[in-house]
Amino acid sequence: MVDQRGGLTKVYIFFNLLSFLMMDSLPKQTLNPNKHLKEQFVSNLDGSSILEIAALLTIVPLLVLLRYSIDFHWKIDYNNGGNAVSSKKNDDEIVVYRNWKAYTNAISLDFIFIVFPMLLFFTVLSEWVYLGAVLLSLLLLILSVTAKRSSSGLQRGPSLSFRASVSSYRVALMLITCLCILAVDFTIFPRRYAKTETYGTSLMDLGVGSFVLANAIVSRQARDVSSGNWITGLKGTAPLLLLAFIRLVTTSGVDYQVHVTEYGVHWNFFFTLAAISILTSFVNIPAKYCGILGFSVLAGYQTWLISGLNTYLLSDERGTDIISKNKEGVYSILGYWGMYLLGVHLGYRLFYAKHSNIRSTTSSIARVFLVSLLLWIVTILLDNYVQRISRRTVMILT
Repeated sequence: MVDQRGGLTKVYIFFNLLSFLMMDSLPKQTLNPNKHLKEQFVSNLDGSSILEIAALLTIVPLLVLLRYSIDFHWKIDYNNGGNAVSSKKNDDEIVVYRNWKAYTNAISLDFIFIVFPMLLFFTVLSEWVYLGAVLLSLLLLILSVTAKRSSSGLQRGPSLSFRASVSSYRVALMLITCLCILAVDFTIFPRRYAKTETYGTSLMDLGVGSFVLANAIVSRQARDVSSGNWITGLKGTAPLLLLAFIRLVTTSGVDYQVHVTEYGVHWNFFFTLAAISILTSFVNIPAKYCGILGFSVLAGYQTWLISGLNTYLLSDERGTDIISKNKEGVYSILGYWGMYLLGVHLGYRLFYAKHSNIRSTTSSIARVFLVSLLLWIVTILLDNYVQRISRRTVMILT
């Protein structure tokens, strides 16, 4: 009983703090004279094509595979000073670099073959995205063929373990996010990659949804591990809520530019993640049923949007209450929660179910490729024949 009261007290304090912070303040002199100019610089954008986004998202894993190919062909083992190839292939192996020289070499190769090319394709090489994807694919194919013809017993070629594959995906996602956030305020970053205003697709539109999916596929729920009761879930959400309030206070304190149509007046990315975590804590069902619930949530939300909610969310209408001021962020929770549930189900079926215990690299890649291809096809069909993609309402983009 003490734990439950303590958890409820924390929730009560958080919501009271939220209400206090969201009270309208008296007009004050701005600390950021270029605030409106910076807001206009990232506003009223239409995004890019789905094909270009697909090409960009193809380049990133190609760069990661190319980076691993370098280790394979040069026979680098960072645990042994960078001299020989390690024979251990255990998925659960945690690589620890034993000396600073090996660590520096690894970081340098990561920057040269992953970070720097990503930065180039997101900026000065943005017009050559398609060509870059083709050339990288051919290069990786040549390296793979060369490895198969090798007579040194390494005929399998470069391959990533289950843990390394998932970790690489999450690291690449973080790199893309950091690069885009830092670059979007500069003219060298193409405007079509910045977040769209109403309809359309862009690279930065994928940010929140990608984080939600990344969290879902490795969650305790997807691994079919008990996550405890809802009190435990609320305690786990506390860091996200703390980050959300810190961001709210700091951006308000320095009068930082805020694109209101992104989340609302006060809402931000961390509030969305916290809300999904709280919903999941209260509605905690086995992973094998999350797909049905997730599809039902998305179908119901899409129906609600078509029935009129879409018009309200895309309008300039904002009341004085908290929900109305943050309508984009609040209502989008349903879309992101549905996506999270589908991600849990996919993670369970692709990687953690009984039939996936072997974790064969080839079969996992095949399953992920087929699921990805199917989702791209469904996205294109829905965008063309149901309703256009909209970031503000999390419509179809989920």
